[in-house]
Amino acid sequence: MNFSRLVAAALLLPAVSCVCSFVEAQENPQKPTIRVGVDRVNVGVIVTDHSGHFVEGLRREDFRIFDNGIEQPLTGFATIEEPAQVLLLIESGPAVLFLGTNHVRASKALLNNLAPNDRVAIASYSKNPELLLDFTPDKLTARLALQSLNFTLGFAELNLSSSLASAIDWLAPFPGKKTVVLLSTGVDTSPPEKWQVIQQKLKTSDVRILAVSLSGDFRKPLKDRKLSPQERQDRVFVKQGFAQADQALHAFSQATGGRVYLPRNEKEFDRAYSEIAQLVRHEYSIAFSPPSNDGQLHTMQVKVRRFWCRVDHRQAYLAPAHR
Repeated sequence: MNFSRLVAAALLLPAVSCVCSFVEAQENPQKPTIRVGVDRVNVGVIVTDHSGHFVEGLRREDFRIFDNGIEQPLTGFATIEEPAQVLLLIESGPAVLFLGTNHVRASKALLNNLAPNDRVAIASYSKNPELLLDFTPDKLTARLALQSLNFTLGFAELNLSSSLASAIDWLAPFPGKKTVVLLSTGVDTSPPEKWQVIQQKLKTSDVRILAVSLSGDFRKPLKDRKLSPQERQDRVFVKQGFAQADQALHAFSQATGGRVYLPRNEKEFDRAYSEIAQLVRHEYSIAFSPPSNDGQLHTMQVKVRRFWCRVDHRQAYLAPAHR
């Protein structure tokens, strides 16, 4: 087993149980503990075609919204194309250090595709997130910040989900469209007891997560030599671990109405960053009045009257409580 495989195995060992706990929490949501008053629910919706391009020209009558499975009348509709606010949240750990550094720095393709008035901030995370560059429209400054990233900080802990929760809290006061572009292997060592609060925060936030996996290189088969039984067993362990990490990235992004990308080569990374640059600027905004004041977590589903469209939006909101 070569050095990179050893790094992967060592990284995954403490994290697999945490990832599994998050997936279980998604499948078995608990009663929410936070109460927030709302008298109008606004939902940002991304609609794309089979090529991943944003579908323009939709009208109010093309949309339907369901609250806990029951259709609700729309009280607002708008087509939004405005400057994006993008936080690049980047894993700082051994996987990125040994195999993913070039993929992270290739995200300059994303910066090149953003509009001049789009604003970018950059943060890294290991145990805790660290803001490296506050929001700026200056893409040259952002590229320089990417080039100076330190990938040697996260050998002990990679608290992905708790770092996402902190990022959402930081972005909450900002008006307008907000997107976290997450560059990560998906490995997570966050404390399992925090899943319930984090899950609810992801589902109800107006921040969209677009996740790009950096773990493709770990899953490439070894060549030119026969593997020993132990090496075959280690490879199975690594493959299973990163499959669970991919599942966690899917869960994070899906909860917020985002996307997950699993690129395997430079061409696929470029394609992912190009699509992300388009999606962060465009969305439809629809609104409805909550049908009850029960103070509970309500699920939402948006449908579009075009069967070939993909529709992404956050999954839930907290209904107002009785006063």
